[in-house]
Amino acid sequence: MDDTIRLGLETIAQNKQAIVFCASRASAEKTAEDIATKRSITNFEAKELALEISSSCLNVVSPPTKQCKRLAKMLTKQIAFHHSGLASKQKDTIETEFKKGNIKIICATPTLAAGLSLPVFRVICKSLKRFSGRFGMNWIPTLEYLQMAGRAGRPEYEKFGEAIAIAKSDGEKDEIYQKYICGQPEEIYSKLNVEPVLRMYVLSLIASGLIKDTKQLSEFFAKTFWAHQFGDLDELQSVIERVIQKLQEWNFVLLGDQEEAQASSTNPTLSKNKNYESKKETNNLFTSALDLAAKVTKIPVTIKKGNSKNKRLKATQLGRRVSELYLDPLTASELINSLQQAQVWINKATEDQTHKLPNEFSYLQSISNTIEMQPLIRIKAKEQEEYNNILLQHYEELLQEEPDVFDLDYTDFMNSVKTAEFFQKWINETTEDKLFNEMNVRPGEIRVKLENANWLLYACYEITKVLGYKEQQAPLQRLRTRVKYGVRKELLSLMKFKGIGRNRARVLYNNNFKTIADLRNADQSDLAALIGPKIAASLKDQLGQKVEPVKKRTRKGQLSLSKF
Repeated sequence: MDDTIRLGLETIAQNKQAIVFCASRASAEKTAEDIATKRSITNFEAKELALEISSSCLNVVSPPTKQCKRLAKMLTKQIAFHHSGLASKQKDTIETEFKKGNIKIICATPTLAAGLSLPVFRVICKSLKRFSGRFGMNWIPTLEYLQMAGRAGRPEYEKFGEAIAIAKSDGEKDEIYQKYICGQPEEIYSKLNVEPVLRMYVLSLIASGLIKDTKQLSEFFAKTFWAHQFGDLDELQSVIERVIQKLQEWNFVLLGDQEEAQASSTNPTLSKNKNYESKKETNNLFTSALDLAAKVTKIPVTIKKGNSKNKRLKATQLGRRVSELYLDPLTASELINSLQQAQVWINKATEDQTHKLPNEFSYLQSISNTIEMQPLIRIKAKEQEEYNNILLQHYEELLQEEPDVFDLDYTDFMNSVKTAEFFQKWINETTEDKLFNEMNVRPGEIRVKLENANWLLYACYEITKVLGYKEQQAPLQRLRTRVKYGVRKELLSLMKFKGIGRNRARVLYNNNFKTIADLRNADQSDLAALIGPKIAASLKDQLGQKVEPVKKRTRKGQLSLSKF
């Protein structure tokens, strides 16, 4: 018997609970299935409760996907898997029932390794390696192992816990011991070291008015943990200058001489800022990363300005809106380029009606090819030809240029085409089960992608308002609604009603209840036969046609031939 299965069953025999950490979602599902196959429940009450939990997870997605059915089958044995591909309600149910002791073993990816306190006696690490793209299988960081091992023996549930790592050989056993048992966790790095994060923070500081000029910006970042780690403040200054230059190129920030700005007007906010700075300098409790770095590495605490003057910084209207939308400025710039291209097509179409116009796929591919939509739905090797053909079908609809096939971004571009195709299928009412079978996109992933698409389409809509592209606003709003509900255009008017999802809307439409007028003229009993009496009554109520229920009455007189 496999060591992981044996340890899992042994844990249940001790009337304890365990988490098995696996390297991938497929491995988590397969491991849970293997343990469930060897598990049997003899207690009648426990069996009935397991069936109830199984049923609740099965019906979260309608109709249930292959993944839902697989999970439900395991839950009848008090075993579950847990990863990002599950629907949020399924994950919540699994976590809640595990806390109650109704689920004995969860096989999970490392997403369950942090932030949750669960009654885990034993953590079993099936593999401490993970696939990392072109570099193959690599050892996970020591810090991540400590997070996983730390799920076992939580003080509020157990007196002690066990963390067991499975080794495939004696050599691997020694390596695990040295790296994870005796090893030290890696250093924590500032997120400002990641360029998209730095771009967002620089723009937000300027847009909010907290930072007024380049000197204040440099002084602000010099006091951060990032500056302490970076060490070389001159190099840090050049990084910040490059970011400002990009923001200026994208028309999000205006750069001017601070001296001219001060001469032209007296701004009370600036004097208030100076008072704030003087108060902050008297606060002895505050130790900045700049001061700390000076003590530790003996670097000078002053920032060299070189020949550059102190420049006033001001966000443009477009820059402020981008900051308020929490977009990476690079993403915003790319979306603006796409929207400008779409507007060019629209303007040409007013003169020449045969000219192409942007359509749903145009916008969907643009939002798919962004950092915010990562990770994209990947094209498998066997799908390359299929998606090359799909790209050719939609080539004239693209608002972005196709990169060179040897460009490093080409893989992401092609994955954005597949992601856009997923959205296209979704808004054409393809079921979740079919999306899972055809594109290997799980219910949990679908929800995350839809939320991101909703956000990015809203951002596009708001940007068109700033740019004055009125012709694009209605199509973007319409597309956003379709993405939210997963429906074709003709169902949009029916989706306005509470309790009407895409399945009920399609049933109504197919039975000739296509407009609000059709619903007003419909008999409630006809609607009840299609969508149920409660939803039909609610629908009529929303239309302002509340129908009073028929009161139950007692019949009088002779009730039958034998009763008189």
